[in-house]
Amino acid sequence: MRTLIILGHPDRKSLCSSIADEYEKGANEKGGDVARINLFDLSFNPNLKTGYRNNQNLETDLVEAQRLIKWASHIVIIFPVWWGGVPAILKGFLDRILLPGYAFKYRENSHLWDKLLSGRSARLIVTSDAPVWWLYLTYFHPAVNMMKKAVLEFCGVSPVEVMSFGSIRESSSKRIEGILYKAFRAGLDDN
Repeated sequence: MRTLIILGHPDRKSLCSSIADEYEKGANEKGGDVARINLFDLSFNPNLKTGYRNNQNLETDLVEAQRLIKWASHIVIIFPVWWGGVPAILKGFLDRILLPGYAFKYRENSHLWDKLLSGRSARLIVTSDAPVWWLYLTYFHPAVNMMKKAVLEFCGVSPVEVMSFGSIRESSSKRIEGILYKAFRAGLDDN
């Protein structure tokens, strides 16, 4: 298994960062090939200035990120839910790298498209201050739906497993330890 971990939180001292560390430990313990992208370490403009109308040259870090995504057989994306969506740095990263001809290709004279990232699986590990049941019941968990259906499955990545941890700001240290252990176990189980 070739696993790519993408940390979509802009703060290296976040719970998401600790979750990524634990997942990576589990994956490495299992013996798979593991690579990691911390979005806070990358240098890139997250603004896709003209959509797909004009070619916007990719920065070196984004070229490497595209290479790692093609290399991976399993992609793990770890992020918090902010205002019902993903952090701006993660959205900008996706906008810039998941381009036509790389992640998907529209068919000529058709509403259909080719999914160019097929053959990969994924796991989303999501945190939020709101309870998970509230996100599903009230909003249908828009960040998860976007990432799973409109991004990953649109590009052919399937299956996509989801681990969602809510009520984070109210969590005890014991609960946080449990979340980190679950991330470690997922790293073992996925690889």
